[in-house]
Amino acid sequence: MNILIAGGGGREHALAWKFKQSSLCNNLYIAPGNAGTASLGTNVAIAVTDFETLASFCHANKIDMLFVGPEEPLVKGIYDYFKTNPSTAHIQVIGPSKDAAQLEGSKAFAKEFMLRNNIPTAAYREFNENDYPEGITYIKNHDLPIVLKADGLAAGKGVIICNNHIEALAEFELMIQQAKFGDAGKKVVIEEFLKGIELSVFALTDGVDYVMLPEAKDYKRVGKGDTGANTGGMGAVSPVPFADAVFLEKVKQKVVEPTITGLQKEKLDYKGIVFIGLIKVNDEPYVIEYNCRLGDPETEVVIPRIDNDLVELFSAVAEQRLQEITILTNPQTAVTVVAVSGGYPGNYQAGKIISGLEDAAIEGSVIFHAGTKQEGEDVLTNGGRILSVTSYGDNIADAVGQSIYVLENIYYDGMYFRDDIGFEFR
Repeated sequence: MNILIAGGGGREHALAWKFKQSSLCNNLYIAPGNAGTASLGTNVAIAVTDFETLASFCHANKIDMLFVGPEEPLVKGIYDYFKTNPSTAHIQVIGPSKDAAQLEGSKAFAKEFMLRNNIPTAAYREFNENDYPEGITYIKNHDLPIVLKADGLAAGKGVIICNNHIEALAEFELMIQQAKFGDAGKKVVIEEFLKGIELSVFALTDGVDYVMLPEAKDYKRVGKGDTGANTGGMGAVSPVPFADAVFLEKVKQKVVEPTITGLQKEKLDYKGIVFIGLIKVNDEPYVIEYNCRLGDPETEVVIPRIDNDLVELFSAVAEQRLQEITILTNPQTAVTVVAVSGGYPGNYQAGKIISGLEDAAIEGSVIFHAGTKQEGEDVLTNGGRILSVTSYGDNIADAVGQSIYVLENIYYDGMYFRDDIGFEFR
């Protein structure tokens, strides 16, 4: 098969690495890709939201499968565009329809979906400019802490936990009256704060059946001990020690199965990954959010633990044959540690030369590129998150130690990473 992966981060490098291992993969393309994906396939300079150019490329290069990495093209309807275009309708597109992608594209839609389908989640209300005064009253009377969420996509920055009412009222005003998050914040979801420990689970569905992929836990805060500003993710671990068989069975029965049933009942066309962000509260799972794709950096620990042929697996999704598939999981622990640019998630400089990449590679570890680009012989930094080093181990401590060892042999100006990923489990 000829395969195109849409995206250019660590998630897409991990997918390309796994796709390339399949005997069913002929030509592999990544749009736009990065310096790491270039060693596995052909990078194509097309934006993930340029549907017309992507479709023309797919037609010209006889693409059989399109795997969509990031959320924006899914929420904007890339699946529908390809399926209604006669020249691309035959292509296996892995990802939900535009309507189904609203599970991630609209926090309010997701909460209403959960209520309709009796899926456990935090109590909430939603407000917009028309009922702004009512929202102010609601916040003033709400218990603390209080969670404010921009309804739409806000590049992972649209969730704010407020510890006092003054802060909550100020953020509410900034979102609705001052357009802090643009159109994404025109509607605000206000939730009760749930206290517990978080994890991510991934259900792969063909629209009828589903299989569970390995679970993961990521680390969003930039500083050690989960301190400092939120980021796109500083590392991840899989499996998650507290997610034992009993708890994961609860997740399947109370969350995953009603989610998949709800998608069918509401006629939402969904052939892809349902990412469910959970919090464990007193041994019970509650849904924090849905994403309509694989997470990053969770992908960098989930994909390496899947022993199935990825092309075969996703073809079964596209062809609604998932009932034939059993997920084969590597029993080892996988940990990824993310190296970022100095100053991230605030202001940072790009264009720094990365050295030591070839010498740092060792058995049992994989270096996934995220924000990198190739210029001549040099690999340069080209973003906030630069590299994800994933290592296998018998436990979290061993795997973290190996990833850190690899990173210590790589250098670029301003390089920073957390050396305490998985700290609470070590």
